[in-house]
Amino acid sequence: MKRDPYKNQERFISWKKKVEEKGISEISKVNSDLILAYIRDMEVGRNITLGTKKGPRGFNRLISVRTRLVYLIKKFKEIYNIDDITKIKEEQLHSFFTDMRNGVIKRIDGKDYKSFVDFIKTFKAFWHWYIKSSRKEGNAIIDITSDLDNSREKPEWVYLTEEQIRKLCDNCKYEYKVLIMFLLDTGMRAPSELINIKVSDLNKECKELNIRDEISKTFGRRIKLMLSSDLLKDFIRNNGLKAEDYIFDIDPASTNKYLKRLGQRIFGEGLSPAGEKYSNLTMYDFRHCSCCYWLPRYKNENALKYRFGWKKSDKIHYYSELLGMKDTITEEDLLLDLTKTEMEKRLLESEKQNQILMEKFDTIQQQSNEGALLIADLQRKMKELQEAKQNQ
Repeated sequence: MKRDPYKNQERFISWKKKVEEKGISEISKVNSDLILAYIRDMEVGRNITLGTKKGPRGFNRLISVRTRLVYLIKKFKEIYNIDDITKIKEEQLHSFFTDMRNGVIKRIDGKDYKSFVDFIKTFKAFWHWYIKSSRKEGNAIIDITSDLDNSREKPEWVYLTEEQIRKLCDNCKYEYKVLIMFLLDTGMRAPSELINIKVSDLNKECKELNIRDEISKTFGRRIKLMLSSDLLKDFIRNNGLKAEDYIFDIDPASTNKYLKRLGQRIFGEGLSPAGEKYSNLTMYDFRHCSCCYWLPRYKNENALKYRFGWKKSDKIHYYSELLGMKDTITEEDLLLDLTKTEMEKRLLESEKQNQILMEKFDTIQQQSNEGALLIADLQRKMKELQEAKQNQ
């Protein structure tokens, strides 16, 4: 069973039970009924639009969809006086999301929305569901979302060099040193994969880790541990952990708070090369740093994708941005290539000469065989003549 650190399942079930009895508060009944119908379908994977992942949505996704749609409904009421979300016009929709993108519509705390694209994607998914479910009832609905721009800029993150990561480890608590090195080594998703790793997922020497299929966002994988195995062995022994114990039994929010304080204490408030402040360091940043670490060390792109649980190659650039990369070609590499080319030429010439010699040998062998046959025939004829003379 996969652990749920944010108790999303418990929160969703509690909310659903409440609203199914009384409806969603602070919005109209027609909107409440629509949202609940949409959530029920997403919960079981019904009326999923073409081109999107089939199957039921996770509890985290259901909660975020509910929260964003309720927010949009309230804002549409406030700005356009619309009581039915399906009555919004295309120009109103474009105007709203343009204002959200440009900072005209702000968050409750007065700051600009950084995740406005998530609201666009949520509404588009809802509208496409509305089109498909209405079609089954014989009603044709126009897609007013087709021209909405849901492209996003890549979020900033904290890039750390190997030296900086060593400095972090030298100045943090023991358990955090183990955690940091494990995240750098594995590049796994944190907290979702991390908190579900058990002692039994490691081999006895802690040299190999099995990331089970049921805890992975994409696919399970078995990877080698090259940086953290000794630390892990000591950590497991020191804490008396058994086979079915979780190795990192942590609270993700508290852990990220500690890492942010650590980043600020060691590196200050400056910006890392990936654009984010060192003081905003989180567990997930180590997935980026791990990609930067392993990228120049893996000779095969597919092997790197396997380690990180990626299906598409564009994830490699997305997570690394090629930070820390450098031109590693040397004169020795060039000489090696030139030598290799010369050797290949010589080998090819040698093979040609061998082929010519073999052809000559075959010719001589054939001539020799023919001569032997001729001699044998002459000897036979001479013997026949001698026998004939003796019989006269």
